[in-house]
Amino acid sequence: MVQSVPESMKLRSLSAVNGGDRRHHHVRNREKEFAVAVAVAVESSYSQSVALFTCLPKSDTSRLPLETFFSALSNESSSRGDEEQGKRSEAKSKGKGRRQHERRAEKRGQKVGDRARLISCRDDFDGGGFVSRVGSLRRSIGRGYRGEEGLGSQGRLDGAIEALLDIEKQLRLSANVVGTRRLVVAIIQLCYDARAWKTLNEQIILLSKRRAQLKQAVTAMVQQAMLYIDQAPDLDTRVELIKTLNSVTVGKIYVEIERARLIKKLAKIKEEQGFVAEAAELMQEVPVETFGAMSKTEKIAFILEQVRLCLDRKDYMRAQILSRKISPRSFVISVGKDKKKPKEGDNVVVEPPPDIPSLLELKRIYYDLMIRYHLHSHDYLEICRSYQAIYDTPSVKEDPSNWMPVLRKICWYLVLAPYDSMQSSLMNSNLEDKKLSELPKFRTLLKSFVTMEVIRWVPFWKDFESDFQEEAKLPGGPLGEKAAEDLRQRVIEHNILVVSKYYARITLQRLSELLSLSLPETEKHLAEMVVSKALIAKVDRPAGVVCFQNQKDSNEVLNSWAVNIEKLLELVEKSCHQIHKETMVHKVTLKVQ
Repeated sequence: MVQSVPESMKLRSLSAVNGGDRRHHHVRNREKEFAVAVAVAVESSYSQSVALFTCLPKSDTSRLPLETFFSALSNESSSRGDEEQGKRSEAKSKGKGRRQHERRAEKRGQKVGDRARLISCRDDFDGGGFVSRVGSLRRSIGRGYRGEEGLGSQGRLDGAIEALLDIEKQLRLSANVVGTRRLVVAIIQLCYDARAWKTLNEQIILLSKRRAQLKQAVTAMVQQAMLYIDQAPDLDTRVELIKTLNSVTVGKIYVEIERARLIKKLAKIKEEQGFVAEAAELMQEVPVETFGAMSKTEKIAFILEQVRLCLDRKDYMRAQILSRKISPRSFVISVGKDKKKPKEGDNVVVEPPPDIPSLLELKRIYYDLMIRYHLHSHDYLEICRSYQAIYDTPSVKEDPSNWMPVLRKICWYLVLAPYDSMQSSLMNSNLEDKKLSELPKFRTLLKSFVTMEVIRWVPFWKDFESDFQEEAKLPGGPLGEKAAEDLRQRVIEHNILVVSKYYARITLQRLSELLSLSLPETEKHLAEMVVSKALIAKVDRPAGVVCFQNQKDSNEVLNSWAVNIEKLLELVEKSCHQIHKETMVHKVTLKVQ
């Protein structure tokens, strides 16, 4: 076995990477290439590092300087090795395998020196000695270590990056994906280890703009650099790194998910600084609904963040537009359906980050945001439907401390909503809920609006005022600024509908007495219901009479007469049939007698 390379020579050969010895310039360039190739694979296995080594051009003209480098290492080892290393190598050289190998080579007339020394250096690399020295070199860059040549950490970093870029060029132009990706990540890692944030930003931009740069390399570089954002020493450095990565990812569809995550981080920083408008504008630029590789939960979480920022900015129109990108059916978890295996050519869905909430948690966040939006427009029926969706969640129904406040809100907003078919249907369905029996007062509240009886406002408000004021202390907050006024309005509307069921014509004076209102207020509320088409009525102001019947035209009158005559003829025919039947029965009985 050929004598192994001494430690002193390994350090000296690696120092060539940092520009220490400028002699033998043609050898030093290849020393750089091999030393850095090993440095890239320090933390990986021997087979991976050999793969990197073999990624270099394989022509004789390009490989000869490397073999010369190995022979230089072995020649230097014979004169400058320490005692223990020399004894060990001398013992190995006496082996039978070495002598047989030299004899066979001499017979063939070949010189074994360079090739044997190349194998010896690789064997020594496999043993771990060379790897450990290169690994210590990379770690020394991060610690600001000064070596024998007196170069600082920045000098070491620049030399290592320069050598890595040389190899990266060869691998990139030869379209070697694995090698290029590993080298690009290694450059970024070296900058981070040295805490050279400015150099890191420069190298990210440089590597992304290199000719014929591979997509996989850019993706790996961006993903690796994103891990360093939270490790930045201050806020300015963090923002600068995010902006650099944003400039690299803009317009590249293969890093669209990384760009969305970067913008989300930047928007969060802006919001913490108090610039809510800037944060909202940043988030609105990203159409995540078109990202096929992004997971469903991450898409929903991103859009919900857009909606929340718009609501904080009081941009309710844009919040409504963004909220329509999420369908309520997307929160339904399909049970019993096996996931289809992705076909060739389909987008592979990327796993969401660990901080993304689950689908049920996102459902709760979505409806909370919808409640905030509808409270702005006082759309009580939609608020009620949002609370109903929260109430139907299994996790809410299991815990009484969760469903009781939600059910209370449902009852109040049902009462506050204007009368229509949807409101009436929801009110009747909630009355059938068995859990409402545990809230008897709210059951009475709903029943009073379902029953066709006039509600007296003063005793009604006296009974429910304390519960109304108590809602402000429960989850969800108060019912709204105009809730008390709207509740009185709904009571008046309910009473007018009840009166219209029992009266075809009624005087305004009597109607105002039933409603406990003055004549102008009675006429005002009656006119509002007629305009909203909740009621059909006509007011004869000179006579002071209200008519709740709709005036029919001649065609409708003739149709009603025709229907009545048809019913009359059916009754006459049925009566004749019964008379004939009875007559036949009595005739039979008379004959028998």
